[in-house]
Amino acid sequence: MASNTKYHDNLTVSSSPHLVTSLDTTRTMLYVVAALCPAAIMSAVYFGIPAIVMIAVCMASSVFFEWAYEKLLNKPNTTRDGSALVTGLILALNLPANLTHLSGIEYPIFMPILICIIGSFVAIVVVKQLFGGMGRNFANPAIVGRITLFLSFTSYMSTWPLTRFQRAGIDAVTGATPLGYLADGDLTYCPTLKDMFLGNIGGAMGETCVIAILIGAIFLIAMKIISPIIPVFFVATVFIFAFLYYAISGNTPEGMSALYMACFHVCAGGVMFGAVFCATDYVTSPIMPLGKVMFGIGCGLVTMIIRLFCSYPEGVSFAILFMNIMTPILNNFAEDRYYGISKRKKEAAKAAAAEAKKA
Repeated sequence: MASNTKYHDNLTVSSSPHLVTSLDTTRTMLYVVAALCPAAIMSAVYFGIPAIVMIAVCMASSVFFEWAYEKLLNKPNTTRDGSALVTGLILALNLPANLTHLSGIEYPIFMPILICIIGSFVAIVVVKQLFGGMGRNFANPAIVGRITLFLSFTSYMSTWPLTRFQRAGIDAVTGATPLGYLADGDLTYCPTLKDMFLGNIGGAMGETCVIAILIGAIFLIAMKIISPIIPVFFVATVFIFAFLYYAISGNTPEGMSALYMACFHVCAGGVMFGAVFCATDYVTSPIMPLGKVMFGIGCGLVTMIIRLFCSYPEGVSFAILFMNIMTPILNNFAEDRYYGISKRKKEAAKAAAAEAKKA
C-alpha cells in the first residue's frame, strides 16, 4: 500500500524530549533577562554607578564560575544557555547597592565586590553545579547565594543605602528600609506607599520599585514563560494574612489601617520580586497547578510568620528556600490527587484482600 506522504513528517518519532515549540532554554533565559531589565534600570536610576558595577560583577562572575567548573571537569560548556546570566542578575538585584566604605564597619573598599563574587560562587558552583548542573539543583541558586551572604556578612547585608533622591540635601548615605521602620515600631519617617511603588526607598536594589517588577511580570506571563499562579497566590496570601492579623490584633501603627498595612507588606521588602522572579523558577517549584497553588500559599505564610513573629524583619528568601525543599512533596501530592494514585492503590489493596479471603 502506498504511503500518504502528506502526513509522513507527522509520523516521524524521535526520543524524548519532544519539542513542540521554538522556545528553548536560551530563549527562555533571554526573556527572563529582558523582564529583569526594568528593575535593573530603576536600580541604576536610584542607586547610580554602584548598582551597575554590582550587576556587572555578579553576572560576569556567575558566567566565569560556570565556565571554569565545567572546564575543570571536562563537561560540556553550558554558559551559552544564559542560565548563569540570569542567576547573576537575580543575585545582584537581591543585594544592597553599596560599594563604598560602610560607616562603622571595618571593610576594605574592595570587600563589597568580593562579597558579590562569593555569592556567585555559592550560587553557581555549590548550589547548581555540585548537584548536577541546570535542572538538578534542589533550591534557587540566587536565593541560596543571598542567604549565605546574609548569614556570613550580616553587617554589610543589613546596611541599606538611601536612593540618590533621598540623599538630596542630607549627609546620611544609609537608612532603614520600610520593614526596618516597622520593626522599630515607628512609621513616622517611613516612605509612603507611593514611594514604595515607585522605588524611592532603601532596600535591595532590584526589589524596591514595584512598578518595574510588575512590568517584568506582565511580560513573562504574556510570553508564557511563567504561570501567574505562584505570584498571585504568594502575594494574595501575604495581603490576606497581614490584613487579618492587623484587623484582629489591632496592632496597627498609629494612624494606619489594616488595609494600609496589608498593602505595606506587599510593597515592602522582596515580596513582589521574590514572587515573580525567584519563586517561579522551573526547577525548584512544583509542576502541576495544585502544587503551584500550595507553593505560593506556603511562601506567603512563611514570609508573614517570619515578619510578624520573628526577630528578622524580612522573610521572603527563607520562605522560598523552605518551599523549594518542600517541592518534591508538593509534586507527589498534586500528582496523587490528579491521577488518583492513592485511590487506585487502596482499591487494588481491597481487591487483593478480597481475593485472599476467597482463597
